Amino acid sequence: MRSRYSAYVLGLIDYLLATWHPSTAPGELELPPVKWLGLEVRHTEAAGDAGVVEFVARCKAGGRAERMEETSRFVRQEGRWLYIDGDVG
Repeated sequence: MRSRYSAYVLGLIDYLLATWHPSTAPGELELPPVKWLGLEVRHTEAAGDAGVVEFVARCKAGGRAERMEETSRFVRQEGRWLYIDGDVG
């Protein structure tokens, strides 16, 4: 999760797509013009090759402070964690 957050901060679209599970990955990805301010990982849980991460990411968009709360699901394939999807809170 931290590496994906860093990729959003740095605008590394190729990395984001490469760490997205093929069954749910978008064909293309466009990042909104926001300034990311921080990530707080609230909870992680792994059971075998499945994992869940609850987090809050803070950003500034259009001059306004915003926060994104999500519970993300991941799966480990060939030793790599891949993002499946998330429930935004």
